[in-house]
Amino acid sequence: MATLLAAATPGHSVAQGAPPAIDTVIIVNRNIFDQQEYASSFLARLANRLHVRTHAGIIRRTLLINPGEPYDSARIAESERALRNLHVFSRVRIDTTRLDGRLALRVATTDGWSTKPQLGYTSAGGDVSWLAGVVEDNLLGTATSLIAVYNHTPDRNILNLGYASPHFFSRRAQLQLLYSDKSDGTRGTWFFGVPFYETAAPRAVVTGGEAASERVLLFKDGVPDSTRDAARAPNGVTERHALSFSLTAGFAPHATTRSYLRLWLAGQWRREDFDSLGTAAFPRSVFGTVGMGMDVGHVRFQVLERFNSYARREDVDVSQLLHLGVWAAPRAWGYPSSRAGVGPEVSIQIAAPWASGFAALRAAGNGVLTSGVPDSGRASVAVTIASQNVPPHTLILHVEAARLRRPKFGDDFDLWTTQNGPRVWGIHQFTGTQMFWLAFEDRALLADDAWGLMGIGLAPFFEYGGAWYPGRERARLAGDVGFSLRIGPTRAVRGDVAEIALGYRFWPNGFAAPPGRWGFTIRKGVVY
Repeated sequence: MATLLAAATPGHSVAQGAPPAIDTVIIVNRNIFDQQEYASSFLARLANRLHVRTHAGIIRRTLLINPGEPYDSARIAESERALRNLHVFSRVRIDTTRLDGRLALRVATTDGWSTKPQLGYTSAGGDVSWLAGVVEDNLLGTATSLIAVYNHTPDRNILNLGYASPHFFSRRAQLQLLYSDKSDGTRGTWFFGVPFYETAAPRAVVTGGEAASERVLLFKDGVPDSTRDAARAPNGVTERHALSFSLTAGFAPHATTRSYLRLWLAGQWRREDFDSLGTAAFPRSVFGTVGMGMDVGHVRFQVLERFNSYARREDVDVSQLLHLGVWAAPRAWGYPSSRAGVGPEVSIQIAAPWASGFAALRAAGNGVLTSGVPDSGRASVAVTIASQNVPPHTLILHVEAARLRRPKFGDDFDLWTTQNGPRVWGIHQFTGTQMFWLAFEDRALLADDAWGLMGIGLAPFFEYGGAWYPGRERARLAGDVGFSLRIGPTRAVRGDVAEIALGYRFWPNGFAAPPGRWGFTIRKGVVY
C-alpha cells in the first residue's frame, strides 16, 4: 500500500542562516531540437513544428517551491525530479540567478518527442511477440498520456487503451485508467487521488480498483501445466472474474525535505473467483480487508547518466526505507475459516551510494496467518551493485531470490514475463513458486547521441537462474553468456532501451533443454 501513496525525494539542506526568498520563477521551455544547432536539419525543424511544447503552466504546477517562499536546495532538487517524473522532457535543469538584486529561479526544460508510433518485435528462444499502435505522452503540451497499442504474444492478443493525467482537476490530483481487451477476456484498472507527492507532503488520499473477466494460464517447461490444480484448471487453463475497490488515507506526523514518518489506514472490498473455463454458473465470493501501518524514510537520490538510458539524467533511489503493515481478513467479511486471519507485511531498503556508483539491498515479506500458523505468503531479497568509476563502462551486478507459499491462482513466477531471468531462453521456460537470478553486465558506451537521435552501447553479460516448484521438481537453474547491442532514443520523452542479444545457453543434465545451445532475442532492455 505504500507504493500507492508514496512519491518521494531527498536533497540537502541549505546552509544555516535566513535563506533569501524567491522573488520570481522564470520558465524556459525549449522544443525538442535546438533551433541554432539543428537549423540546417529538415527533420529537426519538422519535428519542432509538429510538436506542441509543454505549457509553462504545467511546469509551474509541478514545482514544489513557489515565489515568495524561502530558497531551499532540497525542494529545488526534488522539483527537478518531479519534472523528470512527468516523462515529457529529455533534459531538466533548475538554477538561480539575480535580476535587479532579486533572487529568481530559472527552470530550463527540453521537451522530448512524445508522439510515438509503436512498432515492436520480440523474439526469445524462437517465441515471437509483436506490437503496433501509438502512445502520446504529452497531449497538446499538458503532460497527459494516451495509449492505444495492440500486442500479439504466443498466449493471446491484447488491445491496451490508457489515459493518465498528473494534474487531473487540481494541481496534485492524479488519474490513471487502463483497459485491456484480450482475445480471451477483458481487464480494467483505475487509480485516482493525491499521493505523498513530495517528501514533506503532510497527507495523502488515493483510491483504486479493478474489474476483470479473463483466462489465467499456468505453464511448466514452456507448455500449459495440466498437473497444477487440475480440478479447476483442465489443460492448465482457468477463468478469473474479479471486481475490487480500495481506499487508502495517510498522514505524516513528521515530514521534512530529508525524512518522514507516515501512518496509513486502508480498506478493500473485493469479489474474486476462479473456476474452469466455460463454467455456466460462475461462483460469487465477496471479501473485505482492512489494514494499517507506517512508513519511515531517510530520502536520498543519486543522479546518474547512461545507467538505464542514454543522454539524460536518471534519479536512482538510494534512500533508507522501512515499511510495516498489518491486514485483517476476518471470517465475518467473507473469508472461510481456513483462510481468515491476519496478514503482516514488511519491506526494507538499505543503500550505500558513492561517487559514480551505489549498492542497494531490498527485502520484503508478507503473508497470512490463520490461527497463528502461516497459510500463504511471499518473501524476496535483491542486491544491486552498480559502478561507473571506469568510463565509459557501467558495471552492474544483480542478485535476487524469492519464494511463494500457496500463491493466489495465476500468481506464480514467470521470468520471461517479468524479465528477471536468463534472457535468451524461450517464453515461459522458467515458471514456479521459487526463483533465483544472478546477472552481471558491462554496459559500454559506444555513442551517447549518435546523429542527434540515439545512444548506442555494447553489453557483455553473464546470467544464471531460473524458477521451479519445490517439492514437485528439483531446482531448475540454467544460464547464458553473450553480448547485447543496446540502442536507445535520446530525443524521446522516455529513454527506453531496446536490446538485441546473442548468447550461449548452458544447463545441467536432465534439464528440459531448448533446441540449441545458441539463443537470440530482441526485446526491451533490462532495467535495474
